[in-house]
Amino acid sequence: MRPRMLRTSLAALTASLAAAGCLVAAGPATAHDRPPRNPCSPAVSLAGYSDALDKTTHDGTYVGNLSALAPDRRGTVAALSDRSALFRLDARSLRPRDVVPLTDENGAALDAEGLVTDRDGTYLVSSETEPSVRRYSRTGEILGRLPVPDDLRTAPEGRARANGSFEGLTLLPGGRTLVASMEYPLAGDPAGLVRFQSWRRTGHGDFRLGTQYAYRTDPGLGVSEVTATPSGRLLVLERGFTSGVGNTVRLYLTDRPGGGTALGKTPLADLADCPALGATAEQPQPNPLLDNFEGVAVTGRSKGRLDVLIVSDDNQNAVQTTRFLRLRVRA
Repeated sequence: MRPRMLRTSLAALTASLAAAGCLVAAGPATAHDRPPRNPCSPAVSLAGYSDALDKTTHDGTYVGNLSALAPDRRGTVAALSDRSALFRLDARSLRPRDVVPLTDENGAALDAEGLVTDRDGTYLVSSETEPSVRRYSRTGEILGRLPVPDDLRTAPEGRARANGSFEGLTLLPGGRTLVASMEYPLAGDPAGLVRFQSWRRTGHGDFRLGTQYAYRTDPGLGVSEVTATPSGRLLVLERGFTSGVGNTVRLYLTDRPGGGTALGKTPLADLADCPALGATAEQPQPNPLLDNFEGVAVTGRSKGRLDVLIVSDDNQNAVQTTRFLRLRVRA
């Protein structure tokens, strides 16, 4: 896209975002709602957490650096490591059943960050190295690659910062629209304005570039994950880290993509407000339950609430933990 066209497009995105009002308060619980057990907020409660996979291996592969989750076949959840490995976990115990190595076309490792299990059982995986979105078979062979706009590419080819491009990936209900979220703004964009790129599935089953959306993060935070809800709205995980203080992790619900180029958001919970339930941390945290949470998946729904699984990326670091949270979310 030419520079003048980029400025025009950005102006339209920014104006529509301002008009939409990017942040609205969550509505109160209805009278018939029972107070949630272990509440993080009126909309979110903590069902439990697990550190069982922390600093473990499976078939000689380190089980950590987990950056994305996706419901897989019945009874399993796929978990993506940003060190080029995909684990299939038992949905209940979270124990690995198998691991599949992933590489680029030259056999090099990926900085894999986003994951979708498509309807045919193949995987769509985003990497923030270029960035890219590739399709893989269940055994790890590359089956194809999606187009990416030039301005979203990592500098100097584009305007994305290194280690700050495609962080989240999700498929909307119906399977026709794929959405990738940038982690941070592009060079030249307003602070806090993050772009979400969509693709539309064609009649032949491949994806073509679609609408680009604007999303406004809280000051100092980036988007670490995005996942679709059954209603077609998006759960967005915003994350930041301050040395000596710890992580900030907040969960939001967006408007449905498609109603405009700006995505408004509703706050669901600041995870620092969740009960710790005995969790411990190896470094300072506002709440010892917190860590570097990156992956989110909707795994089910019951009694008007979504079952949401969240995982942290331990960066293979002794003071970080591979931790799973199970949340109940009214969304």
